[in-house]
Amino acid sequence: MNAPHRRLASVDALRGCTVAAMLLVNDAGDWGHVYWPLEHAAWHGCTPTDLVFPFFLFIAGVSIALAFGPKLEQGTPRGMLLRAALWRALRIVALGVAINLFAAWLLPGAHARIPGVLQRIGLCFAAAAALALYAKPRTQWALVAVLLLGYWALLLAGGTLEPYANLVSRIDSAVFGRFVYLIDPATGRGHDPEGLPGTLPSLATTLLGLAAGRALRAGRARALPLAGAAGLLLGLAWSLWLPFNKNLWTPSFVLWTAGWAALALWLGHALVDRRGWPALGRRFGVNAIAAYAGSELMQVLLPALGWQDPLYRALCGWIVPLAGPYVASLAWALAFVACWWLVVWAMDRRRIYLRL
Repeated sequence: MNAPHRRLASVDALRGCTVAAMLLVNDAGDWGHVYWPLEHAAWHGCTPTDLVFPFFLFIAGVSIALAFGPKLEQGTPRGMLLRAALWRALRIVALGVAINLFAAWLLPGAHARIPGVLQRIGLCFAAAAALALYAKPRTQWALVAVLLLGYWALLLAGGTLEPYANLVSRIDSAVFGRFVYLIDPATGRGHDPEGLPGTLPSLATTLLGLAAGRALRAGRARALPLAGAAGLLLGLAWSLWLPFNKNLWTPSFVLWTAGWAALALWLGHALVDRRGWPALGRRFGVNAIAAYAGSELMQVLLPALGWQDPLYRALCGWIVPLAGPYVASLAWALAFVACWWLVVWAMDRRRIYLRL
């Protein structure tokens, strides 16, 4: 029997903590002095920062299961739900492209980029929503296996996993040209960590979240820690042949990060929904896209207006002689998160929820 039709505070809290972590790692005060857990792995490997984006996609899958289940039971037509999901996905993608173009227009030395975080979220949301509505769970599981094994074969076909030379980067360069995140000045090759081929295993991450959401709705939360442990073990074993790599979103990375996400979801559900602990992060969670997109725009405007460096020196410069540059850089990042927490707190108090 399905669980009662109610919004789970733990899911909002986990989504919110993930968004807060996104803000924390996206705006260091001094990029030359960042503690290693707050940096992405240079190429192969997985740091705590590398868990953030997979967590968001996993939670997107959970949210689809929790949102669509009750509506389908109430008789809402599948076509209506799909049209709404596709329209929302299109708006998310368009917002991501607009932010990238805005940054290219305002920031000196920046170039236009087509892929991005919001773009990948939109594409994965659209595909996962369609599969949630029209594909049976068994079919979804089969698709996860096909996506991971097929993507592994694609990576092997490229002959190398090295930056710029791997097949994924070469495909993105062919599709997007110079409108990607990085261009190698020596070879002219491009690379984008949110490119097109990497969206396929990212969809697998979202579908694993969809399965976790179904388990929550069905009252089978006890399956989550077992599934999480299985994901960690399988991912770790696969990494012996195919390393963790967020830039390429390798299949081992999918299983490893989904394992941690499943454990975090189970822990949040047990503490918040079952035991009544405070839903820390909920305010970020109910205005997730607004907080992320707004913070991205702020990171464009501050340097474009010439305010970034003066603000950093005024607010955190005094910390450097007392505690060092790393602490000062972290203080700025924490202040950035706190600033946006005040924004979402005020929005929540006024019941303002911006959903694309």
